[in-house]
Amino acid sequence: MRGRYAERERIEQLLADARQGTSGVLLVHGEAGIGKTALLDHAAGQARGARVLRVEGIESEMEMAFGGLHQLFLPVMDLVDALPEPQAAALRSVFGLSSDSVRDRFNVGLAVLTLLSEAAADGPLLCLVDDAQWLDQPSVDMLTFAARRLRAEGVVMLFAVRDGAPGAAVKGLPPLLVEGLDREDAAALVPGLPPYVVDRVIEEARGNPLALIELSAALTPAQRAGRLGPSALPDAAAGLPVRLQDGFLEQLRRLPEAAQVVLLVAAADDTGDLTVVLRAAGRLGSAVEDLEPAERAGFLLLSGQALRFRHPLVRYAAYQGAPLARRIAAHRALAEALGEAGQAHRRAWHLAAASTGPDEGVAEELERVAEWADRRQAMASASAAYERAAQLTADPQVRARRLVSAAQRAADAGQDERCGALADQVPLPLEDPGVAASFARARAVVELGYRRPETAARILVDSAELTGVERPDMTGSLLTDAVHAAFSAGDAPLIEEIALRSPALPVLAVPARLFGGDVPGALEAVRTLVDAPADGVMDRLMTGIYLQLTGDHAAAREAAVGVVAHCRDQGVSGWLPTALHLLVQTELSLGHHDEASARAVEALQLAEYYDLAHRAAHLRAALAMPAAVRGEEERVRTLTDEALAYTLPRGVGRGTADALWARGLLELGLGRAEAALEQLEAACGEVTHPLLCLPLLPDLIEAAVRAGRPERATDAARSLGEWATVLGRTGLAASARRCQALTGPDGEAEERFVAALALHEGGSAYDRARTALLYGEWLRRLRRHIDAREQLRAALDGFERLGARPWADRARTELGAAGGETGLTAREDGPISVLSPQEREVVRLAATGASNREIGAQLFLSPRTVGHHLYRAFPKLGVSSRTELADLLAS
Repeated sequence: MRGRYAERERIEQLLADARQGTSGVLLVHGEAGIGKTALLDHAAGQARGARVLRVEGIESEMEMAFGGLHQLFLPVMDLVDALPEPQAAALRSVFGLSSDSVRDRFNVGLAVLTLLSEAAADGPLLCLVDDAQWLDQPSVDMLTFAARRLRAEGVVMLFAVRDGAPGAAVKGLPPLLVEGLDREDAAALVPGLPPYVVDRVIEEARGNPLALIELSAALTPAQRAGRLGPSALPDAAAGLPVRLQDGFLEQLRRLPEAAQVVLLVAAADDTGDLTVVLRAAGRLGSAVEDLEPAERAGFLLLSGQALRFRHPLVRYAAYQGAPLARRIAAHRALAEALGEAGQAHRRAWHLAAASTGPDEGVAEELERVAEWADRRQAMASASAAYERAAQLTADPQVRARRLVSAAQRAADAGQDERCGALADQVPLPLEDPGVAASFARARAVVELGYRRPETAARILVDSAELTGVERPDMTGSLLTDAVHAAFSAGDAPLIEEIALRSPALPVLAVPARLFGGDVPGALEAVRTLVDAPADGVMDRLMTGIYLQLTGDHAAAREAAVGVVAHCRDQGVSGWLPTALHLLVQTELSLGHHDEASARAVEALQLAEYYDLAHRAAHLRAALAMPAAVRGEEERVRTLTDEALAYTLPRGVGRGTADALWARGLLELGLGRAEAALEQLEAACGEVTHPLLCLPLLPDLIEAAVRAGRPERATDAARSLGEWATVLGRTGLAASARRCQALTGPDGEAEERFVAALALHEGGSAYDRARTALLYGEWLRRLRRHIDAREQLRAALDGFERLGARPWADRARTELGAAGGETGLTAREDGPISVLSPQEREVVRLAATGASNREIGAQLFLSPRTVGHHLYRAFPKLGVSSRTELADLLAS
């Protein structure tokens, strides 16, 4: 561990914090052989009094869904029964301990988080995940899901990842880069060599510790004595992993033939099970005694029935250094051994590795593996199995079907880029209309995810026309997907054009009637969708979008909650950011800005994790809205700049409009009415129908009036009033009355303000405060100071509770001008204001009587982290029990 002082200090600090109950995570990354494993070993050695769990990624096991997770938790499997039953059932299913399907993939993530917390109940827990790039993606997803939510469990998680290696993506964790040693430390690793030889080895190794050790060990006696010619070591600095492999091979080839065979089988194995390895090696003529030379040479570590290579590069060299025919034989032997052990899914992958050409029998086995992974919500693994099955398929139409299935599962897993790469491999033309329709959907996913939503809609419409005759059952779903893409573009004529192709279908009847002028018919069609909810994600999403569009925000929120639960239940994580975005929009419409922010942050993290650039842009625009209400100018600028950089060149009209709306709202709150008006008018110009910009019209109207340009509010005020009347929504009617008070005759203003306030009752507290502020300002201008103070005080209290700082400042200024007291308000001196957003959410749920486990399940926190938040919150609030907490919040 020479030269790793800073790295060791950081890891040791995490371990020290864990002994005090604080969790920590690090992503240790660097090139092959740089010392990542040594740092993990150091952590294990320093973990005094801590339980240590460890797993090493194995390249040949990458497609075994949840295999890495299973291996990590084998020592604590007895704790699974202590978990809440839904979580325990989810783990048993993904570990293959039950035949049940996983209904909620997020239950798996929550189970991992809870299991880590339980394993740390009696003291610190250290989890070491070595070569995480070779772990299966579902395991990585669940482990990183839990790692990002650790807080107060006393758990330390260290992930080691080789830079540049293909494999699983490990994202969103604090990084620790491990670089090469300096010359002094490097020289200490190769003692006893002449200076010239030391210099040459250091030069070639570039500070890589493993390279230093292995290259020096591979030197001949003559070379060690200093007799090095110009070509004795490679002169080029590139290709270090190849030279490392050569160094290992030189040592491996010194072993007896039978020992090399058993090492090859162990390297090809994906279980680490000594019994399986020996059973397979026996078919190739090796036996248990042939392990001895390899063990004596330090290549293998044996404990009980487990086998582990001392370094991943040893495994790599043992496998890659063997001739192809021997590798094939090893995989066949393992397939036979695993078949006897009843592990059909592992057997299929080994048979695939042993295949050198098309093999329909193996392809069918892999397709069954894909279906097995599908039932367990391991979409990435299912996609990989379908892809490998396609590679082994001779029939071009069957290969196409399997590739399309692989692309669809990749999209469901949030791997849009990989979805596109798989779609590019599909052989054309496609004879099966159903496969052709699925292919179009895969292409549209990529187009919507990275390019132009309008093009995605056209692809789906064209496919609906082509497949409609032979597969009319698929027409509706293709057109629904197309409508969703057209909504993203903000293109009302395109939405109507698509919907009119099948207006009898309830999910398409809504936009067909709504944009065709039959609003009562559209509302009736929406009610039909709500009363008879569909099973698919897209139909559920569109139902929520229609409710939101027509102003029924409470029902839209209920629908959004349902579609989020559906995505989690069915494991379609690629759609979860979209579902959460809908939920964010409904929370914003209801004035729940803190909830909207929390949901948007979660959704944006998921979108970035899955590289969903399109949805991330929408979410940044949505996240900018509550930031604008709070007056966070720099944050709004950053979020909207990033959103617009994506949406403007791609014609994502709705995303562009939302980003500009956030900018306009910020300017309006800060008192810059002219700038606000410009942004809000630009936002309206990005969509092609008044209904699509209806929510921002009240802000545009207020900005125009405040800027002294009431004529620029006329059309917007008329449109808002007409839609409020025809839609019949209370919240919309309240906003319309407020705007009529602003733009209409002074003699009618008070009546309209009063009507608006009455309509606000039970609705958005933010909108009510906005109306009270405008009413109070109007009263103050008439010198009705006592009446004005009542409204302005109500506005100030409302804005303070919401954290709407610029609006509160404006209300406070107006209140002072009206002769009112402008001291501290509920937001400033109320007890809840001293809590962090996470503490507030935990406290809110605790006050309802929810247990720590129940709160953790809702917020994706471990029960111990929930307890930690309550431990910190109680003293701040001056309470000592949940009963007192409930009384405090009620008051």
